[in-house]
Amino acid sequence: MSTEPSTTNPELKGAVELTLAMVLSGTLGIFVIESGASPFNVVFFRCVFGTVALGLYCLVRGFFKNHGFTPKKLGLAALGGVFIVFNWAFLFESYESTSITVATVVYHTQPFYVMMLGALLFRDKITAAKLGWLVVAFGGLILVAGISLSDFQDSGKSGYLTGLGQALLAAVFYAFATVITKRVTGVRPHLVALVQVLLGIPLLLPFTSFGEMSGMGGDWGWLVGLGLIHTCLMYVLMYSSYQKLPTSKIAVLAFIYPAVAMLCDWSVYGHRISLLQALGIPLIVAASLGINLGWKFGPRRTETAAPAPAPAPAAAAAQPLAAQAAGADKITIGESR
Repeated sequence: MSTEPSTTNPELKGAVELTLAMVLSGTLGIFVIESGASPFNVVFFRCVFGTVALGLYCLVRGFFKNHGFTPKKLGLAALGGVFIVFNWAFLFESYESTSITVATVVYHTQPFYVMMLGALLFRDKITAAKLGWLVVAFGGLILVAGISLSDFQDSGKSGYLTGLGQALLAAVFYAFATVITKRVTGVRPHLVALVQVLLGIPLLLPFTSFGEMSGMGGDWGWLVGLGLIHTCLMYVLMYSSYQKLPTSKIAVLAFIYPAVAMLCDWSVYGHRISLLQALGIPLIVAASLGINLGWKFGPRRTETAAPAPAPAPAAAAAQPLAAQAAGADKITIGESR
């Protein structure tokens, strides 16, 4: 009797869960912009509503029992949370200065910063292949950014250049969060995410302007949606899918996020990118997959793949993206998202 259905169904379910999570992640920019709130206000209330939703979910599921936290692990989770919440703030700022499309694609260079931080902080080896993919990604980044040296002397481009810098800074912050949160082992990722969004409330309180929130009316629904949909539901779907999918499928399905974000940006706001910018996108995609899946330049050699490490949780972005280092780490949440 064949046992194939019992082994393939969990993977199919995981693929559906991750696809749904990435589609939701791609709509993040619409919720941010349509709320009409300033980026720091958006992140603050995302943390508030996300904390309530994630806290209730963890309570119902009994995750607070035998939580696995030690003072050191709790401190690392909190430190990762500092980078996560400011990563969101800078990414959302970038939406306003550039566009959802450009900010998302630039932000998707996170794995290369994770790789460089790993080499810098933990002496991880950067192979010739990884260095090659880094060069490819940098070339794609230049094309997507759509700037030249003369743009730095054009005062009219200052806002756009600032937005690009904010997206890059958000990606770097996400990379720091990923590297730090990878050290938190033996704790459910839902609880790590909860610590990080909970920390965001007092952390962002000094940057929040409550006076701007008066008269929002129905726009509060967008902020509630960011907490319930893009923080709680999206994270639950992603963390569930990671347990069922191999690294290769996670890496490929993760690109649904920028694809949906670009589609939303075009269909809702009419933002289009030039042909030259469009040429940079496949370069970044190929480089990211190359890093994630260990692709090498030149003829292929048959090798036995080592088991991939479990994705490291980092409450994302934007992202999240959920994180990418030199393996499945891209899929930590960040969310980026």
